[in-house]
Amino acid sequence: MTSMCPSCGATLDPSALSCPSCHRLVHAQELEALSEQAKVAERAGDWAAARDAWAKALSLLPAGTVQHRTIGARIEAIEARLREAPSAADQGAGSSAWGKRFARLGPLGVVLWKLKAIALFGLAKGKLLLLGLTKLSTFTSMLASMALYWSWYGWRFALGFVVSIYVHEMGHVAELRKFGIAATSPMFIPGLGAFVRLKQRPGNAYQDARIGLAGPVWGLGAAVVAWLTGVLGGSHLWLAIARAGVWINLFNLIPVWQLDGGRGFSALTRHQRGVVLGITLFMWFLTRETMLLLVAMGAGYRLFTNDYPSQPDRGALVEFAGLILLLSGLLLLVANGQWPASNG
Repeated sequence: MTSMCPSCGATLDPSALSCPSCHRLVHAQELEALSEQAKVAERAGDWAAARDAWAKALSLLPAGTVQHRTIGARIEAIEARLREAPSAADQGAGSSAWGKRFARLGPLGVVLWKLKAIALFGLAKGKLLLLGLTKLSTFTSMLASMALYWSWYGWRFALGFVVSIYVHEMGHVAELRKFGIAATSPMFIPGLGAFVRLKQRPGNAYQDARIGLAGPVWGLGAAVVAWLTGVLGGSHLWLAIARAGVWINLFNLIPVWQLDGGRGFSALTRHQRGVVLGITLFMWFLTRETMLLLVAMGAGYRLFTNDYPSQPDRGALVEFAGLILLLSGLLLLVANGQWPASNG
């Protein structure tokens, strides 16, 4: 029985592992879940469970891809470790035993198991953020940027703003790891932001768009956290950090050059670019935010370039349009009646 690709609408063969048109991985969500499961098992020292999870993931990847080779090498390394320490294989029983205990609880057990998975997923993302700070180039350039912003706005705002930029950049890093693409750790440029340099090109426009838009997605999350902290804590400072976070992520969505929006537009057809342009102009009318007008101008320019794909990428369209709507909505919350009365 055939199915349709959720990104481009192409017909998929039942045995297909990737879309023949946009190259989207058919089992992307299951692969991400298996990857997190394997990494959690590795951190717990349960190498047998990690090997099994990676093996399942390997069977869902097209042969010859970067991801397939990367995971294959990982499995070989784990098997070598297991041969050196056979007792590690026995540790998988504990994990499956817990799974059986949750299963005996019926629907409640399923919910508890899902909550456990969500908590582990959150811990994995948190670990990734902390891991990035262990890179000397990232940490030192981050301090240099903070020193500059400190001299302009004070250390509290400088810290919040630099962390917002860092979270944005780690969104790119997370997506690059998902596709198995080598890249540097984030590097800050005082007064100009930060960047991640790719050591190899994405395989196609689908990957390029997801890598580009991952930064604003994570950046949106950081801005929401700052806004909630400001509202709940009665702090103008945190609301200002949220506002700055919205601004920097909207700036990155301008679809030109090597900005994130430019990468996102690489997967959009002319019609889809027109949809983004319309949404952006509508949100500019509501907010009067100049940065939205710049995004609209970039989108208008890209309507008449000949770099658009022949097949539409609905996922990239939803992600790009959703970012415009959510960032603009957050901007309205910060600006219109959501400022606490007390000083922050």
